[in-house]
Amino acid sequence: MLLYLTEYLEQFYSGFNVFQYLTLRAILGTLTALAISFLIGPWMIRRLNFHQMGQPIRNDGPESHLEKAGTPTMGGTLLIVAIGLSTLLWSDLSNRFVWVVLTVMFAFGAIGFIDDYIKLIRKDPKGLASRYKYFWQSVFGLVAAIYLYQSATSPIETTLILPFLKDVHFELGILFVVLTYFVIVGSSNAVNLTDGLDGLAIMPTVLVGGALGIFAYVTGNANFAAYLGIPYVPGVGELIVFAAALGGAGLGFLWFNAYPAMVFMGDVGALALGAALGVLAVIVRQELVLFIMGGVFVMETVSVALQVASYKLTGKRIFRMAPLHHHFELKGWPEPRVIVRFWIITVILVLIGLSSLKIR
Repeated sequence: MLLYLTEYLEQFYSGFNVFQYLTLRAILGTLTALAISFLIGPWMIRRLNFHQMGQPIRNDGPESHLEKAGTPTMGGTLLIVAIGLSTLLWSDLSNRFVWVVLTVMFAFGAIGFIDDYIKLIRKDPKGLASRYKYFWQSVFGLVAAIYLYQSATSPIETTLILPFLKDVHFELGILFVVLTYFVIVGSSNAVNLTDGLDGLAIMPTVLVGGALGIFAYVTGNANFAAYLGIPYVPGVGELIVFAAALGGAGLGFLWFNAYPAMVFMGDVGALALGAALGVLAVIVRQELVLFIMGGVFVMETVSVALQVASYKLTGKRIFRMAPLHHHFELKGWPEPRVIVRFWIITVILVLIGLSSLKIR
């Protein structure tokens, strides 16, 4: 939005041309989202408290969590507002990729909002029935996948790239739709499962989102892409603004969500951010790198799957409690230790993922 304004003002003063640079708009996107979070955050927390939008706590969870009962949730709404406004202000709104990631984020956020609303307002601890939740996730995931497939302007946009291997790729054809669906829906649910401790999910989201922003920038730049030996996808560079806004909003939210949390993200934030990471990875052609960098999300999801499978097949549990972060809590790790160690693991995995830009 502001990009169009600066383009108009260029005719009066050439200095406004500086806003054409993606790096500057990414920085401004980060700062804008951060400022929005700081300005709206306290007001939103007060409103959530006023309306008694407190998080219900499971009785079968760690005892240390019982004291968190009543902490306001649905704070993910703040994230969506900050990311959305910042992206609309600083990105090129004629770019189709920008609208895809925004639409996916808003759509999955709506699913999470309904789920949180049922839990908090209707006092139904089960929230939105799983079958309905997965149905709408599947609908939105498939719509995004089909649109990206049909709107692709070159074969590389639907080609699977293998990290660390030079010139090894596979044209997926219609299988691109299947892969994209699983990446978006899987990533959304993985972040949601990870969101169980104060600040645990948001920092890895910021780190992975920032790394995907770097991938977007170099993938959308013909010179960088040629030098690094990665696919060049015109227009993808604009997504660095979205990724930067995600980082700024995430850090702003962490200000209130850090241990002990003043507000929780809720499904509205977790489902939206997870889906956004998934569609970002698909567009920049780094689905497998997302699997590496989002290793914490993967571990959490796998721990739940293994726990359920083991209990149904043998009647025994592998972990003391799933997702995995609860297992370590029940082993005696203080909550802040679990959080920070998972952050450290994410930093390591993100660096490994970024190294794939050069190691081929």
